[in-house]
Amino acid sequence: MSVRRFIAAATPLLAALAVAVAAPQADATGPADLPFASATTVGLHNTYDPAAFPFLAQALDTGTGMIELDAWTDTVTKEWKVSHSNPLGNANNCVTASSPAQLYTGGANKNLETCLDDIRVWLGAHPGAGPLVVKLELKGGFAGNRGMGPAQLDSLIAAHLGSTVFRPADLLAKSGGGSYATLDDAARAGNWPSRAALAGRVLVDVIPGTVEEQNPFDTLHTDVEYARYLRDLAAAGRTAEAQVFPVVHGAAAGDPRGQYSETSIRPWFVVFDGDAAAYLGGIDTGWYDARHYLLVMTDAQNVAPAISATDPTAEQARARAVQLAAAHASIVSSDWRHLPEVQSQVLPRG
Repeated sequence: MSVRRFIAAATPLLAALAVAVAAPQADATGPADLPFASATTVGLHNTYDPAAFPFLAQALDTGTGMIELDAWTDTVTKEWKVSHSNPLGNANNCVTASSPAQLYTGGANKNLETCLDDIRVWLGAHPGAGPLVVKLELKGGFAGNRGMGPAQLDSLIAAHLGSTVFRPADLLAKSGGGSYATLDDAARAGNWPSRAALAGRVLVDVIPGTVEEQNPFDTLHTDVEYARYLRDLAAAGRTAEAQVFPVVHGAAAGDPRGQYSETSIRPWFVVFDGDAAAYLGGIDTGWYDARHYLLVMTDAQNVAPAISATDPTAEQARARAVQLAAAHASIVSSDWRHLPEVQSQVLPRG
């Protein structure tokens, strides 16, 4: 065979080999390139607890993907108190900081706005960090009839977190102009920005509190109240005022939004939160991932075989995070306070 004929015959094979070698490189992406809803991170439960961290900033230093704050509406003082069980007082690790150095000094036990200030100051010193989910549990729910409802919470968040907040309106906005009609439409269209685009940003979500859920006299829970408010803002063309994503609380099979008799609020839920063991007990969690909904799996340590809630080995915690990422969790939540190498993980979801 002549050299010319050999080259002609070999060219298609060489081209195919070149494509095969180049393809993985072209498709390779890092964690920062993943859309926000296509990644799994690890989060911290009850991050405000001084027994967990002397200062809230120390929790953020772990690189965690989520922190949790428990808040109460003090309708006498009109203050949002942060504590686990005291509705009239603060018991937390938030301090009054206006500079990064002040995040690790001074008296704690401050109101919610101070906790938000600490987050803003910390992010200012770590612009490449995040995105960070701030999970608010309203222990006793809103008190809208006493001036502490969704609008007042939004005003507080906007005043203290400012432009760091990734709002429902940001998810609704289309890149070429205009917006999706509902959060459900936007999520299912995959309109989440990349993690890189959300660096230094915060997504705030809110769940009903344990006290609220057990109160037989409370007939309007946080999830319904905020979703109604968000729906009505959208109808009035004022979605930009909303700072929070409402959450469907509790693991359930099928579409758990079916529990809401008001069908008009269902499309305003794209964040779901429940027990990890319950989700892995037969629920189709791929349903959430396929629709690009966020899924927070709590008490990750209790998935069989159970591991320590606070001090598993790094290998145990990492393996559990990998397991729940494969099960389509967006956030794997526990109290693994001493494992920054695990808290800072970012895994592909599913």
